[in-house]
Amino acid sequence: MRPFIHARMLGHWPSATRKDKIMKVTGHLLSALLLVGLGNLAHAQSEFYRRVTPPGAAEGGIAGAAVLVGREYQGSDEVRVRLLPSIEYQWANGFFAGGLNGVGYNASSSPDKAYGVRITPDFGRKERRSAVLEGLGDIDPRPEIGAFYNFSPARQVTFSSSLRYGSGNSHKGLLVDVGASWSTTVTPALRVATTLATTWANGEHLQEYFGITAAQSTRSGLAAYSPSGGLKDVRLGVSLFYRLTPEWSLTGAVSHSELVGDARHSPIVREKGTVTGVLAVGYSF
Repeated sequence: MRPFIHARMLGHWPSATRKDKIMKVTGHLLSALLLVGLGNLAHAQSEFYRRVTPPGAAEGGIAGAAVLVGREYQGSDEVRVRLLPSIEYQWANGFFAGGLNGVGYNASSSPDKAYGVRITPDFGRKERRSAVLEGLGDIDPRPEIGAFYNFSPARQVTFSSSLRYGSGNSHKGLLVDVGASWSTTVTPALRVATTLATTWANGEHLQEYFGITAAQSTRSGLAAYSPSGGLKDVRLGVSLFYRLTPEWSLTGAVSHSELVGDARHSPIVREKGTVTGVLAVGYSF
């Protein structure tokens, strides 16, 4: 679950202290990032870029850890539980680095927009992860090059988009992500956020992760399958952020991800719709 919150979703808090501002960003960051990232929980990465400093702050970051409850791979019916650390940092010159955001540059100086380029990891998939994958071989980790654009037309609303290219053993996988987030303050210490997002994938990416070649069919016993490019999944989730102290925060999130299009009908898919969750603690600095 990404870092992310820019624009007015980061908020304008003229009377707040810098620590209060950072904590509000931390809450947005963990809720939206982890929430949208739940659709890709198996990879523990976020589809979208999220700013980790509030408007007016030169630079800053967040470090933490999360318990992730997801699946062995997208489409699996086997539960996977992991404890993962995470750190994100943004410099005053626009450069950023972290486990969720990747490494890149935000060219926008506006609090309502974020756009730029970045490199993110595609973590691939190990054949040994599940008996269903036996005979399909490993998908090696690859760097993805990409771009992002986020816009907040109102304080509580953010539209996000990203493009990522280079996934899979072919290095030709292309993903386009779009999403919308809404958040509101329930109490001074508690915030609630909801997110709706979807991902389009080209044929090369879907073939790597959901297709079965003739050779793989022979080895695995699964029917050969050649998916075409199209929408891959749709994700809907809700998250709660609670500020423990000015520096420490706690976030919980639940998301439902539904495979669609050709990905939904892959022979490796055992569960077309899955519910995933996360519980995270973060420290802003």
